[in-house]
Amino acid sequence: MKQISLKNGGVKLTTSSSPELFVALVHYPVVNKNGEIITSAVTNLDLHDIARASKTYGIRQFYVITPLTDQKELTQKILSHWITGSGAAYNHIRGDALEIVRIRDTIQDVLDEIGINSGRPVKTVVTSAKKNSRSIGFQTLRKKLESNRPHLLLFGTAWGLAAEIVEKADYILEPIMADSDYNHLSVRSAVSITLDRLIYDEPISL
Repeated sequence: MKQISLKNGGVKLTTSSSPELFVALVHYPVVNKNGEIITSAVTNLDLHDIARASKTYGIRQFYVITPLTDQKELTQKILSHWITGSGAAYNHIRGDALEIVRIRDTIQDVLDEIGINSGRPVKTVVTSAKKNSRSIGFQTLRKKLESNRPHLLLFGTAWGLAAEIVEKADYILEPIMADSDYNHLSVRSAVSITLDRLIYDEPISL
């Protein structure tokens, strides 16, 4: 992956093939509002919107992580409908995005798979709405992506990733901040904003 400058002063990461960047939506282990570790339910909207954002920004694979059989079956049913079922005839563009979705039981399963396929260790990057002393900025992470080493972006559902996942991560990405006291983005919105800031950093025209 290389970085190119745009005429308007922005920056875009580009490569002759897809960047070595992967996205995972984690349903376990995550926490509820009381801080207890739970397994959250898969959401139809998250699947569609995150797959579409991932496809748009050239993400290699979008992983849905859940150990629950019923949730894996539900996810596969949704995917099959749009990729090979009647949904494919109705809107094949939706199926094109959902084809990059993979369902896995654990984060470690995903890391093992990417590592085997790429032949290199994977760097993990966790996202959070909370500030952390270890947090790095979007520009810093963008520079790291230029190495073309595989990076896995982990997004938590419910009230966020379990502390153990955050602590083990190679990097913690800074929170998405806005000029507001309200900071409760949906995870699918957070994914889209994060990918845009990492891959296509265009200054706002005033």
